[in-house]
This record gives sequence, structure tokens and C-alpha cells, in this order.
Amino acid sequence: MIPVTVLTGFLGSGKTTLLNRLLGEPDLAGTVAIINEFGEIGLDHLLVEVTQERLALLDNGCVCCTVRDDLVETLKELEQRHKAAGLPQVTRVIIETTGLADPAPILHALMVEPDLMARYRIDGVVTTVDAVNGVETLANHPEARKQAAVADLVLITKSDLAPAAPVEAALASLSPTARRQLVVDGAVRLSDVLGLAAGTQWAERADEAVTHDHACSDPHCGHHHHSHHSSDIVSYAFVVEEPVRWADFRQWLEYFAALKGADLLRVKGLVNIAEEPERPLVIHGVQHIFHPPRRLDAWPSDDRRTRLVFIVKNIEREMIARTLSKFAHLAPEGIRSAAA
Repeated sequence: MIPVTVLTGFLGSGKTTLLNRLLGEPDLAGTVAIINEFGEIGLDHLLVEVTQERLALLDNGCVCCTVRDDLVETLKELEQRHKAAGLPQVTRVIIETTGLADPAPILHALMVEPDLMARYRIDGVVTTVDAVNGVETLANHPEARKQAAVADLVLITKSDLAPAAPVEAALASLSPTARRQLVVDGAVRLSDVLGLAAGTQWAERADEAVTHDHACSDPHCGHHHHSHHSSDIVSYAFVVEEPVRWADFRQWLEYFAALKGADLLRVKGLVNIAEEPERPLVIHGVQHIFHPPRRLDAWPSDDRRTRLVFIVKNIEREMIARTLSKFAHLAPEGIRSAAA
């Protein structure tokens, strides 16, 4: 299956610089960049140093429900167009969203469109946040907070121009298990940005994830125990001590997604299923859509407890724990918040 990397980030955060760097790598031959523009005339494609054969450009609108059909059709026709033109086989796709885009609809399309599910897989979400304006951007723009919340990797750009610590503090509460990395002028290694969704390293950090459910009135505060985003988006990490029955756990997921899907920005889980405890189940969800669960061949470490991470908007931690306890028939004391 063809891996798809979603590259997102707020206006001016360095997405195009990063994309230029990536597409210049010889090892990314066969990669197609899909750039989504906001406005009547596409401009960003003039800044992307890549041949026309490797570029698909979507004009008129951000990547959202109104443009998703265009994106789906582009992905469906991609291989056929390349083959008809005698171009190399498509080996990877990078979708760069506009700075005002919500990346969730892109992920939804890849997770539910049958034609896309058969040919493409989500390789990861990379979000750029710049060190110069990042704190204010995250504080003032919900789009930026959501882009950071769904990320597998957050690249902090322009760290040569401003200290990165305040931005890192703001990001810690938005997505505690996303890897954060400093980058200058788009210089990253391919191994840093590829293969993100395949890893379970985030699960090993779930115990260390701290729930930030209160806001600091000072947007320039660098204190790690305060969030910088008006507390509308928070992260919760849970550890479940006992194995769970898959039927019960799945019913809870379906119930919770139906009840709170719009505010369930992202869910990651490494689940110990009672029916097959030797092979953990990996779950990924974005709002009301969940990717088909995937079995690992073995546990990534000696820790075989279920680890769950929720990035949510206006959902209380107690509601998640209470409903999970009820549906999965677990004792409340067996569901431990990683912040406890």
C-alpha cells in the first residue's frame, strides 16, 4: 500500500520549506506532492521545487468537506495518470494542507473511502509550529491547536530565531505523546518524518503524559503545568491494568465516538485484549472515525498494560474513565490516569 504523509501547520510555519527539502531527497523518487491552496489562484506550487509530473495541485478552498471529493478523485486517478504518462510508479504521497485547514477530513477520507483504503495507508501526520509566533498562534487560533493535537510529529521551526522552550511548553498539553523536534530551514532526516504511524513509541510515553486541564492567563508563560490554549483542547492518558474483552471495548469505542465524536480529536491505544494477550491491538481514531485495528506480532516492551491517549475538546477525563469502566466491566481503580 502507498504510504501517505499529511503535512500541516499554520500560516507561515514553514511547511513549504520543509516540503522543498523532502522532495529534494533522492530516496523520495516516486513521491507525489498534493498541495492544497486557499484562494482563487494557487501560489504555493510556484515555491515547490519539483517537476510538474510529481505535483498535483488542488485550487479553491482549504482541505475540508467541500474539497475532500477533489482530493479523493486525485488520489484515485494518481496511479492511472502516472502509468498513462509513462512516469515512474507512485511510491509515496505527501499532502500539504493550507495553513487554515483542519486535517481531520483528509484522515477520514483515507480511513473510510473503500477505493483509498485498498491502495493507501496513513503514514503519519507532521505538523509545523514556528518558534517565533507559535505561542500566540496556538493561543489565538483553534485551527493551529487542532493541527498540533492530531500530530504524530511536531516540528518546531525557526528555532534559530527564537527560543523553543515556550512553544514546547504550549505543545506539551496539546499532544503529549507526539514526538517534538527542532528544525531549522526544513533540514530533517527522512527517517524522522516517515513511518510515524507504524511506531508505538507514543505508548511508552503514556505513563509520563500529564493532563493539562487549566489555562494560564499569561500567554507568554513558560510554565509546563499551564496550557496556552484557553483549555478548550486537553490531553488525557490512561493505563488499564487488566486485559479487556474486545467485544466490550469495541462497544465502548463505538458508543463514545457516536456520543462525542465531534470533540474527540484523536485517540491512540495499545490494548491488551483478553482473548489474545500475547498480541496487543493498536487502535487509531480521529473524531468519529476509527482506523481498522491492527494486531502487533508482539508487545513492544515488557509492559503489557493497556495504554490509551485521548486528545479532546471539552470532554471531562472522568467521563472517559466512567464509561470505559461501565462498558468494559472494569473496576474504576483499575483505570489509572497517567497524571495521577
